Amino acid sequence: MVMTTIPSGRRMEQAAVNTLRMLLQDHDHVVEEISGQNDYGEDLFVTFADAGRVTNDVIKVQVKGGTSWRRSYGYGVAVRQHAETWANGNVPVFCVVFDPVTKQLYWANATEQLRRGEHEGRRPRTIRLSDDAILDDTTLATFVDKARAYVGGYRGRNAVLAHLGEMAGVTFGRSDHVLHWVNEFEEQLIFWQRPGESYATLLHSDLGWGPIPITPAGLLIPGGSSLGSFGQDFPEELRRLTPIACVSGVILNMPEALWLASCFSATEWARRGAEVG
Repeated sequence: MVMTTIPSGRRMEQAAVNTLRMLLQDHDHVVEEISGQNDYGEDLFVTFADAGRVTNDVIKVQVKGGTSWRRSYGYGVAVRQHAETWANGNVPVFCVVFDPVTKQLYWANATEQLRRGEHEGRRPRTIRLSDDAILDDTTLATFVDKARAYVGGYRGRNAVLAHLGEMAGVTFGRSDHVLHWVNEFEEQLIFWQRPGESYATLLHSDLGWGPIPITPAGLLIPGGSSLGSFGQDFPEELRRLTPIACVSGVILNMPEALWLASCFSATEWARRGAEVG
C-alpha cells in the first residue's frame, strides 16, 4: 500500500507557523491560522493584546521556514503576485522567516517596504529581513510596539481617505496620493494624484468638488518664472505681471497656488513614465 507523504517543505512551513504561534500565544496575543490550501500570501491573523486585554490592532503574517530564504543581507521573501494586497490591503502584512539552523524567527514589515518603494518610484520584488531583526521572548515587546504603532497610522490613513472621499463624492484608491488643506476662508481643498497619471487633480469645496486638472504648464503663479516649469502655457509677460494665480482657468489666491505647486512637486515621482497628453 502506498502511503501519502507530507512534502518536507510543507513540514518546515508548518514548523515555522507553529513556532511563531507559540511565541505570540505565550504572550497572550491572539493568533488565527489562515487555511494553507490556497496561496493567499498570508498565513496568520494576529490580534495584539495589551496587559491581557485584546486590542483592535491586527496584522497579517506571511510565514516561511527553511534555509532557502537566506540572503547576503539576512533573509528574503519574494513578493510575487502579492504586491497589491500587501501594499494596499486593509490590514498591513508582515513577513516572518524561521531558520531551522539558528532556531530563530526573523521579521520585516512587508507593507512598509512596499509602500516606501512606491514613494521612491520602484517596485520591490523581495521583502528583506535583516539578520538582526530577531523575534523572540526578549524582542517581542519591541516588535509589538512597532507593529501596533504602524497599524494605528495605517488604519488612520485609510480612515482619512474614506472621510475625504465621502466629503468630495469620490473614491480614492489605496495607492493614490491625497493631500488635504483648509484655506483662510474655511474652504476645503484636496490634491489628488493617481500613480502613473501625467496630471493631478484639484477638488475644491467652493467649486462644488468638480475635478480640476493640474499640470505644471497650466498652473499660473505670479512671478512664476523663478518656479521652473510652472505656467508655461501662459506668456512670460503675463506670468511676470499678473497679480492673479490660476490653474486650468480657475482663479486661486496665492497661498492656494503655492500649496498646489508644492503638492505637485512633491509627487513628481508618481508621474514618472506617464504619457503626457
